[in-house]
Amino acid sequence: MRPADGSARSSPFASLCRSIWSLRREHVHSAVPSLISDMLQSTLESFQKNVTDQLSDLSGVSDAELLSVAWVRKLLDAFICSQDEFKLILFSNKELIAKQPLDRMVNEYFESCVKALDICNATRDGIEKVRVWLKHLDIVRSAMDSNQRVVGEGHFRRARKALVDLTLEMLEDKDSDSVSTLSHRNRSFGHHSAMKDHHQHHPQRPGHSRSLSWSVPRSWSAVKQLRSITHTLAPPRGSDIIATSGLVVPLFTISFFLAFVLWVLVAAIPCQDRGVNIHLSVPRSFLWAGPVLSLHDRILEESRKRDCRNASGLLKEIHEMEKCAEHLMNLVDSVHLPLMEEQKIEIEHGVEDLGLISEALRNGLEPMELKVREMFHRIMNCRAEGLEVYCRTPAAWSNQAQV
Repeated sequence: MRPADGSARSSPFASLCRSIWSLRREHVHSAVPSLISDMLQSTLESFQKNVTDQLSDLSGVSDAELLSVAWVRKLLDAFICSQDEFKLILFSNKELIAKQPLDRMVNEYFESCVKALDICNATRDGIEKVRVWLKHLDIVRSAMDSNQRVVGEGHFRRARKALVDLTLEMLEDKDSDSVSTLSHRNRSFGHHSAMKDHHQHHPQRPGHSRSLSWSVPRSWSAVKQLRSITHTLAPPRGSDIIATSGLVVPLFTISFFLAFVLWVLVAAIPCQDRGVNIHLSVPRSFLWAGPVLSLHDRILEESRKRDCRNASGLLKEIHEMEKCAEHLMNLVDSVHLPLMEEQKIEIEHGVEDLGLISEALRNGLEPMELKVREMFHRIMNCRAEGLEVYCRTPAAWSNQAQV
């Protein structure tokens, strides 16, 4: 994502945008004050500032906090607050909603909202998938608990099977060779293949994704859905700003904010055909451009570090789960009974780390899911109320009569 080209073609927008948001009041065009009331201009400026403040706060976190469950929840909360503020601005100017060009732009936003609901559903499926992974962690922790008993060969076998099942489920949408290798690794222990057992207990339904809820068709793609949303994102032109009394600017802001939040969800949470290679362009004239660009670059860098294509999700806790499970698998495969004291201590530390990750996810997933659910309903309600306002506006009936 890079700033839009500051060519001569975009200069009218930049000039008007600066005048509206008081970025350079000394260059205010004389026509703007007569087109936008002081109260409306103040409201629009306040909206831009609030969005900027929230995104600046989100971009100011350390690398250790970025893409954590708590950070994603905070991002969702920031969008929900901005969505509520935008809704108030939009519905306080009902007479403009059914007029061109705002009617077309509002309808485009509502179309994006419908697609956003699909991504919210896919995100909730992904969260449910992580909950299934947590059950495997519980089995490992229970099998390797040395506080209550001596850990024997049967306990190691049980822990290994749970780790293999966990890794298979995390890899099932990735390279098939990786799954085959892991299956062979489990067979080498001298028991039935975990892959066979996995398919017996988790059969795939034809024509659907492997999502636990089966709510996403196999043909559905998170990346394609995101691209269809971002395809309509275009900075407002100066003529559109004048024609809509400046309302097109917060409309573009909330549309971009929505696309950015969805991009983060798709990158962070396991979902079908996920990825980060989505083009987003934001003009520097917007106050919130700086923090968004910073966040975008940092998340892209994180995806390069973790190899996004071969990761189950960029969520910090998922990454830690993958590393810890792999470490424990290597320990379990390398030890021989009876355990040496050094091996016993190392395994105990590994199980302890796994427990911390498990608890962090268990405590964080539900609040994050509730935020996704809240975002879903806020988007849906805003669209429903907007369509109702549009249908009840006399200008809308006049436009329909002309058609």
